[in-house]
Amino acid sequence: MNLEIVSRTGTIFHGDVKEVVVPAAQGQLGILPGHTPLLAILVPGTVHFVQEDGAAHTFNTARGFVTMENDQVMVVVDAGIEAEQVKSV
Repeated sequence: MNLEIVSRTGTIFHGDVKEVVVPAAQGQLGILPGHTPLLAILVPGTVHFVQEDGAAHTFNTARGFVTMENDQVMVVVDAGIEAEQVKSV
């Protein structure tokens, strides 16, 4: 599935992933390929994702929202770190 993470300052990450976990208002929300369409509010916390090649990444983020439809995941946050600061875990 395709993941795009954006903030007011621009794109933080864009690429193919096999799983995403976001800090939803009602707890951690895991998203896998084929997930039903959704829209959820995000609270400050940590976004985790695993790329198709198995590389795992994590970063801290502020409030925002996530959408998922047709294996397209969009994470929009008020503030996040720059793309080059995304760290492998």
